[in-house]
Amino acid sequence: MSTSQPFRCLFAKAKPPSRLCPRRAFQTGTRLQARPTPKHKSIKASDLGLIKKNEPKVPLTAKDLRPYSEKEKAALAKRYTPEQLAAVEAGEAAVDLNDLVEQGAAREDPMKLNYLDDFSSIHPVVDNPIRAPEENYDPNLRFKTEDELAEDLTNWVKDMPDEPTRLDWMKFMDNTRLTVGKPEAELNPRSYVAPEIPKLDILKRGNVTGSEEIDPSTRRLMRQTGFDYREIRRFRVKNLIQHRVVNQTRLGKISSQYYLTVAGNGKGLIGIGEGKSAEPEEARQQAKNAAIRNMQPIPMYEGRTIFGDVKGKVSATEVELMTRPPGFGVRCQSLIFEMCRCAGIQDMAARVTRSRNHMNTVKATLQALLSQRLPEEIARARGRKLVDVRKAYYGGNV
Repeated sequence: MSTSQPFRCLFAKAKPPSRLCPRRAFQTGTRLQARPTPKHKSIKASDLGLIKKNEPKVPLTAKDLRPYSEKEKAALAKRYTPEQLAAVEAGEAAVDLNDLVEQGAAREDPMKLNYLDDFSSIHPVVDNPIRAPEENYDPNLRFKTEDELAEDLTNWVKDMPDEPTRLDWMKFMDNTRLTVGKPEAELNPRSYVAPEIPKLDILKRGNVTGSEEIDPSTRRLMRQTGFDYREIRRFRVKNLIQHRVVNQTRLGKISSQYYLTVAGNGKGLIGIGEGKSAEPEEARQQAKNAAIRNMQPIPMYEGRTIFGDVKGKVSATEVELMTRPPGFGVRCQSLIFEMCRCAGIQDMAARVTRSRNHMNTVKATLQALLSQRLPEEIARARGRKLVDVRKAYYGGNV
């Protein structure tokens, strides 16, 4: 071996490695270097003045709160009585201006109004109610005394016809005033109270429009469960299993349709039902009604997952349900996933071991959900006191 070989390798000029094959482009678009530059430069919204800069707020001081001027007092005297004006002035004198500056600041929370308003006038867009005119207000309005009402009744008896009817009495009750003052102030009073929200008959509990007809099976289900028609329609119902079954008799084979259905309200109620009939629609309705009839409440931790890890076993099928933290989701078999959707479970994991029969999987899952043990029950059985650490140390913010 020559000794000059290592020196030749050290002092040799470095050469770039030769490419055996040209570089292959993995996209058909134009390269970044070859793309043409835009003719016009991008314009920012701040350059156009579309973004409002947050100007520094000038703190309010007690000197900025000036008393009412003579012109303002004259304007207030047109709407309020001297006693009311005296009460207003006494109330303002009792309020410290420094407290008003510190506590009367504009709101900065997310629920604040989009405009500054002292609620002294009606906003034409937000409120928009139909109100009586200002002229209908009467500051001297008062109720009639018993003597004045008796005098009205006496005058009506004097002017009563020879053969009075019930219509005459109804007219007297409608036309008799109960107050003394402007008639408009009683018949169409000025009010600053917002009008009531209109009540629609379609929103009443259990109401059904005339176009909807309830079949006898649903009416029987409503009597058995106590749910109204709209609650039954809001339930989440899912057909999990559907297949054809055959019954062998001496007359031959009689085929039927079999349905296994799960139902829930998404808030902790879940139930399964089975239905079998020669007609598919009738079998499906039977399974749905049975599932709603068999609904039972299941305990849920924080309204999203289960309490601890539970197991269920039906025949050779074993199901294991495991609790998971928020945001984990429901990662399990499709049948168990649909049951979790109906029950309202949002975070859970499941594992099915041994046999994976669909019917037994559904029944074992329901058995596991109903076999949960609450922490209160465990603490009571052990003779201990249960304390929620989150509420004791973190104020329930965890």
